[in-house]
Amino acid sequence: MRLLSVVLSGGAGSRLWPASRQAFPKPFMKVGESTLLQQAIERGQACGTGDLMIVTNKDHQFLTLDVLRQMVDPPDATLLLEPKGRNTAPAIALAALQCIRQFSGDTIMLVLSSDHLVPDVAAFVASASEAFRLAANGALVTFGISPTSPDTGFGYVEVEHVSRESQRAKRFVEKPDLQTAQEYLATGRYYWNSGMFCFTADAIVEAFEAHAPGLLRAARQAIDTSQTTNGAVQFDLHTFGLQPDISIDYAVMERADNVHVVPAKFGWSDVGSWPSVARAHNADASGNTMPASVVAFDTTGTHVQVESHGPKVVATLGVHDLVIVDTPDALLVAHKDNAQDVKRIVDSLRSRNHEAAHLPAVVHRPWGTYASLKEEEGYKVKRITVKPGQSLSLQYHHQRAEHWVVVRGTGLVQIGDTEHPTYPGQYRYIPLKEKHRLTNVGEDELVLVEVQCGSYLGEDDIVRLADTYGRS
Repeated sequence: MRLLSVVLSGGAGSRLWPASRQAFPKPFMKVGESTLLQQAIERGQACGTGDLMIVTNKDHQFLTLDVLRQMVDPPDATLLLEPKGRNTAPAIALAALQCIRQFSGDTIMLVLSSDHLVPDVAAFVASASEAFRLAANGALVTFGISPTSPDTGFGYVEVEHVSRESQRAKRFVEKPDLQTAQEYLATGRYYWNSGMFCFTADAIVEAFEAHAPGLLRAARQAIDTSQTTNGAVQFDLHTFGLQPDISIDYAVMERADNVHVVPAKFGWSDVGSWPSVARAHNADASGNTMPASVVAFDTTGTHVQVESHGPKVVATLGVHDLVIVDTPDALLVAHKDNAQDVKRIVDSLRSRNHEAAHLPAVVHRPWGTYASLKEEEGYKVKRITVKPGQSLSLQYHHQRAEHWVVVRGTGLVQIGDTEHPTYPGQYRYIPLKEKHRLTNVGEDELVLVEVQCGSYLGEDDIVRLADTYGRS
């Protein structure tokens, strides 16, 4: 029996701003010691899945590869790189078709989300084993979470009666209002829909054929016109866009008659808001979840998260039930009761075309990272890191000159047609409109401080002449 983990790694995570941004969404956030994406991958590995498929946006390919590289025992992975978001039904259809093409139709697919917390992995493995048994017999399996409150943020699955045994699903219902959720809870017949699934590739394709044939035709066309390079499947933008934007619940699970629910015997949290992140941490005697470095007086039930380029003192006094998230370029202070509305802040920033809605304080690129440390009229200071063996594009700027100082590692700086080996403490000047490139020729990370001087300092003032990563 071949087992395949399919990890869905998408979504902007707007309710987790400012830690989650469009260019650095919540699958790449660390909760505890590792990212949510890594935890999902390891959850599948614990279940014995020898193969891995990750469905993610093409812009997040290198972030995903970084997560895999940092794992102690990374599995071989196939990446399905979406040119734009298309919801869970197309993602699962593409994964199933790729699974049949790459492995076989009787492969059991364990579909996991990259934004869940499951502290008890052993208990998850036990539930997954039951799901594998049902899937091997042709069932479409979902994992049901016993509701602990009338939550309006989840979809629900109705069964005959909530129990510890697997059973056939009677119906799926979308996120209800509060009164309806209370009624569901009172009946004892509803699970929360976890958004995790299990089935063979053949079974889910047959279900698409029966209940969403148009979607399946579009997915087949997207697979047929795709190109695979080094384990990454790239899709044609037009063909990919023919797929409808629809969830797997709407497309298949609500309509199929062979859906079974495996009750979760494990703790579970959908990391969809800051209070859910807070619940994933151990609270102190006052109900606070915050770093030991925070100075707190007369503070209760408050979550504090600090991300800083350098040492920073954060103090709270006389506050209760707040979320405080401090990043180098943005600060969120919200009451926990309003945490679901953080998306309104992001929507407002987007309407103003504000960078903070899209880019994180530390921007990740295929070659490394950059972070803006200081900016005033006429100049900007950045910290740039470059991975061993990687290089920035050969480029020039119309409206700024640059000053580079290497502070760690060994760089090769090309200015014009001349290359200059550059070591810690050494300085290079890049004149306006002069082509240049930076390469890390050492074995360790290269760290460089860049000072830009000019009339315009935007990221779009880059003319690329050559690029290892195919960017224009």
